Amino acid sequence: MTYKKGIVEAGVKYIKRSFLPLRDFRDRDDAQQQLQGWVLGEAGNRVHGTTRQVPLTQFAQVERALLQPLPTNSPEICTWARPKVGQDGHVQFARCHYSVPFRFVGQSLWLRATDTTVRIYAEHELIATHPRLFQPGSYATVTDHLPPEAEAWQRQDLQWCLEMARGIGPHCYGVIHQLFADRQLANLRPVQNLLRLRLKYSPERLEAACARALHFGNARYKSVAAILKNGTDQEPLPQQDAASDSTYTRGGRFLRDSKTLFH
Repeated sequence: MTYKKGIVEAGVKYIKRSFLPLRDFRDRDDAQQQLQGWVLGEAGNRVHGTTRQVPLTQFAQVERALLQPLPTNSPEICTWARPKVGQDGHVQFARCHYSVPFRFVGQSLWLRATDTTVRIYAEHELIATHPRLFQPGSYATVTDHLPPEAEAWQRQDLQWCLEMARGIGPHCYGVIHQLFADRQLANLRPVQNLLRLRLKYSPERLEAACARALHFGNARYKSVAAILKNGTDQEPLPQQDAASDSTYTRGGRFLRDSKTLFH
């Protein structure tokens, strides 16, 4: 006999109405013991209202032989999501980023996340597997997923950036050295973006922009990019006048630069 959903769920209502009322339980073990006695006694030996069979007799004569062993591994609890692949070839889940083959850029995929892994599917095809990340903003990137130009981008590591900056000039090197001194891994991408400005403008202008950023104590990618965009890198740096040596220049003693302060 095929049991419909409503018939199966009726068993829950039967327990709630026939077993739970007027019973007291000392703890969980006591509740389980009482429930087992009730099932093997009253509930299991009644004539079922729908099937007209005695449940325990039906189980012993028909259902027991059809039972199969439980699977060796416990079911894996997972979460499904439907992310869209960004222009950088990554999907985002729980504020972390996972790469997929770059041909899927712009498409919506299926993502299955467990406590240990993230699997990404294009319909029914598994296209990427990553360890699960939990640090917001972190990336899991497989080099083979990236287009050739992006693979070259990935090879621009910390040492590559420092050597490139040294070749551009001391001020560019100073900006990048300062960024890496704060947070190396977190600032790698901004440093890569900063060095790419040499291609859009020129190494000479990038060096001048870095000099201006250092002069004003604002050594950041956004500051250097804004200087180049506005063209202020081509203006002379303001000269420090004699009045700036005063302790109370412009109404505040803490406006001295570091050279004046330590000498």
